[in-house]
Amino acid sequence: MKINYPNGKSYTPSTNKGASIAPKIVSHSKRGMRLEDDLNDTNRYYLTHNIAVVHKKPTPIRIVNVRYPSRAQAVITEAYFSQASTTDYNGVYLGKHLDFEAKETTSTSSFPLKNFHEHQVKHMLQVQKQGGIAFVIIRFTSLNANYLLDISQLAFYWQRKLNNGRKSISLSELDSTGHVVNSGYHPRLDYLAIVKTVYNL
Repeated sequence: MKINYPNGKSYTPSTNKGASIAPKIVSHSKRGMRLEDDLNDTNRYYLTHNIAVVHKKPTPIRIVNVRYPSRAQAVITEAYFSQASTTDYNGVYLGKHLDFEAKETTSTSSFPLKNFHEHQVKHMLQVQKQGGIAFVIIRFTSLNANYLLDISQLAFYWQRKLNNGRKSISLSELDSTGHVVNSGYHPRLDYLAIVKTVYNL
C-alpha cells in the first residue's frame, strides 16, 4: 500500500537497519508536582474521606470560534475571558465556606505581589466579611516551602504596596505572619489541618 504525506509526497521507509537511534533525553522538569496538582490531589483525598468538599473553579471563558475537523471533534480556535476570575478554589469544611487562591514563585527570598490582582483581594475580603474563611497558599518552589496566609494579612501587604511601599512579601514576613503547610503523602498538602487550628474550627 502506498502512503503519502499530507503534502502529497510519497513516504519511503528507511532501509538502513543499522541506523543509530538518538539517545532518549530524560527531562526532570516535571519531577516536582506543581502546587495546583498537589492541591487537586489533596482535595480528592478530602472528598474521598468525607473531610471537606473543595473544588477548583473553572476559568470563565466565552467561545468565539469553533472548528469541526470531524463530527466527533471540535477545536476551539478563538476564545476570551468573559469576566475576571476570582479565586482558584472554594468549598465547605466543617460548615464553613472556604475561598482561596494558590500561587507559586521560583524566588528564594520573597513573593511578588504582582502575582495577585486587586479584584481577587477584594473578593476574598468580601468572603471574610460574610463569615467565610479566605486565604492564600504560597509555594516557594525552589525551597519546597508552602505557606498559608490569611486574607487580612495579605490585605495589609497589598495596601502597603498601594502606598508605594514594598511590592513583595519577604520570606521572613511569611515566616512570622503565615503558617507553614508541610508536604506529605496522603494528603499531599494538608492545608485543612492548618485551617482548623488557625480559625479555631
